[in-house]
Amino acid sequence: MYEKLNVAERWLFDILSLALVLFYSYSAVLVPAATQYHRGIYVVITYVLVFLVYRSRSVPGRVADYLLMASSVLCIGYWMWNFEAINYRVGAETVLDQWIAVAGVLIGVELARRVVGSVFVVLGGVMLLYGVYGDYMPDLISHAGDTFPALCTSIFYKSDGVFGIMANVLATYVILFVIFGAFLETSGAQRFFVDFPLAAVGHRIGGPAKVAVIASGLFGSISGSAIANTVSTGNFTIPMMKKAGFKPHVAGAIEPAASIGGMFMPPIMGAGGFIMSELTGVPYSTIMLVAVFPALMYFFSVYVMVHYEAKQHGIRGEKARTGAGEIFRRGWYYVLPLAVITVLMLVGYSPAYSAILGMVACIAVSWLREDTRIGPRRFLEAARAGAENSLKIGATLGVIGIIIGVLTYSGLVLTFADIVIELADGRLWLTILLIAFASLILGMGVPVTAAYLITAVVAVPPLTELGVNPIAAHMIVYWLSQDSNITPPVCIAAFTGATIAQADMWKTAFSAFKFAKFLYLAPFLFGYVPAFSLNGSASDIAIAFVLIIIGTWGYSWLLSGIWLDRRVS
Repeated sequence: MYEKLNVAERWLFDILSLALVLFYSYSAVLVPAATQYHRGIYVVITYVLVFLVYRSRSVPGRVADYLLMASSVLCIGYWMWNFEAINYRVGAETVLDQWIAVAGVLIGVELARRVVGSVFVVLGGVMLLYGVYGDYMPDLISHAGDTFPALCTSIFYKSDGVFGIMANVLATYVILFVIFGAFLETSGAQRFFVDFPLAAVGHRIGGPAKVAVIASGLFGSISGSAIANTVSTGNFTIPMMKKAGFKPHVAGAIEPAASIGGMFMPPIMGAGGFIMSELTGVPYSTIMLVAVFPALMYFFSVYVMVHYEAKQHGIRGEKARTGAGEIFRRGWYYVLPLAVITVLMLVGYSPAYSAILGMVACIAVSWLREDTRIGPRRFLEAARAGAENSLKIGATLGVIGIIIGVLTYSGLVLTFADIVIELADGRLWLTILLIAFASLILGMGVPVTAAYLITAVVAVPPLTELGVNPIAAHMIVYWLSQDSNITPPVCIAAFTGATIAQADMWKTAFSAFKFAKFLYLAPFLFGYVPAFSLNGSASDIAIAFVLIIIGTWGYSWLLSGIWLDRRVS
């Protein structure tokens, strides 16, 4: 995208990318609490960058893009500078307030259309119609309704709209962790995260596929995106799996199945953990502790299934020229930035402050090798990559604000909880299945982090009503929100793996669905085993973990189907 810009536009992109890094680094270190300026500056830079790189296809030239950039600055700047005054006159907004809000909401819809696609826009449009014409709806979901300008005013200015939870979390934590991931890649860590598992397990039964699982766990913990993980590690591991003897659709399926584990693995968790912390009021360090064992169990499950898949077909990798010990000795320091972030958060520092010191650690370790040193030019490249990586999720802010704003405004949040409880008739397992279905439908047109936030607003209350503790309830929703990455009919990560493997997309999708089966077991463990979310005594947690490890192995062994194959000795 960046390469298509002209010289002046590249200068603007680079200046705004550096502004993101420097402003939020400064804020994380010196500003004790986020203000409207943190959210506003993040949103306005994101909007301008999106309109800069995602060109209008319907209007020739760049006139429409530049007008939308200027309108974004005007609308968001108006909100920032009049923040207190608008809060004082809630319910008595001026005509100018209302028209600025209408423009701001519509700009957000256009932004999502360019980046995410029309499905998300249709969803936002349906919610706007529901907000305006709520009094015409069936009694079960009806509400008073309002005029379009009044509804937009509520969505644009209130704390549960465009500048609500998602904007706050993105501006406070996520942007810094996305930039941290870009700096870690620039420092040369990605090569180490592939070379080390290749040397360690690449020569064993199913070695190349096991490399994909381990590399996806390491790289996914910083990328926070199943699709980015599939593309980054898959371009190396999928051809290697095919060469070793895996069928193309199986090779294309193993990588995305492993890649979604990065969404569960601390310290980044695909931004979902930060939203979870914001919604629950629980420190992010606690969320990380709860998340780490289930994430490891997910990778363990995929690893076991890969092992038996390879054993069925007698697939073994080749021994690497350089030993794992030697590769670790040369590159062990690439683990330090992750260790710095994890330790700092566990001892009580804020995620944002920890991310800044993690970036400093990335720059420091990059200087240990001459070809990876991050000087001014590479610093700019890392900032540019971080800004570009953040656009896809940032572009969803406007429509997420519409959806959550209308859900709250209409009272549908409480109504949905009542509907689910009534349909499930108090049965937790059926409640989880209904939420899984709802998240799959929503995930067909919404990025998974956005799907989690939207689903959590309506699905967590019925779970807590049934006695599930709040963190476990959020984990259930968060895990289920990832299923659209590998579950047909949409399964974008699986289709990405199929493209790299040059395999049939549907065969690849259903194979990925098979390898990722723990994705559907974990929510039931969160619901029925309190110790799975660290809720209980130390002995209860220890016993539960041992039983879950044994059960996960057995579960994966059964699903692999090796026990049905008599060719295996």
